[in-house]
Amino acid sequence: MTTYDQLVGWAGLGNVTRADWDAVASWRVPSFVKAQLVDVGIPLAPRLVDRVVVQGEAEPALLTSRGPLYRLTEQADPDDQAERSFFGIEPETAAVYFVMPDGEAWFANSHVAVWLDVLHRYGSRVSASRLLGEPDSSEGSIYGEDEELAVAELNRLAEELRTIDPAAFGGYEGFLWPGLLDRWLY
Repeated sequence: MTTYDQLVGWAGLGNVTRADWDAVASWRVPSFVKAQLVDVGIPLAPRLVDRVVVQGEAEPALLTSRGPLYRLTEQADPDDQAERSFFGIEPETAAVYFVMPDGEAWFANSHVAVWLDVLHRYGSRVSASRLLGEPDSSEGSIYGEDEELAVAELNRLAEELRTIDPAAFGGYEGFLWPGLLDRWLY
């Protein structure tokens, strides 16, 4: 399981936010999930999380196509700062979903503990890679001589993430990780 220190190791001090126990205490999720959010925290992650905004209300407040979720994070669209996407957690199951600006919920991970493991692997790999910088920027472009190396690195990352949470790769449509990793290729 990922630790706070591991997240800080790549995200940097001040870029991992631990939830306040009072904010999550009344959530309808298993106790170990609450403990993960409080003890480990949530990192800022390239192109996924630019703010941690753990809701404090007892009832899920993030309205989605899947039903209400507890809000964990938000991310501004780089092309339209008014558009926001979110990560949210489903009551009872503690499954994590990525919520598009229109409210469509894409499955991210089976529960918070694996979501944090996946964010750790993804964030540490992307932040350390010269090939996997921002996928939509010129320095993150994989076209040219580095394309084969970048594709191999993306395939390794996808396999590592699939090993952590096979359910996150149970399809393509409506699943966050396969689509996100494919962005570098197109």
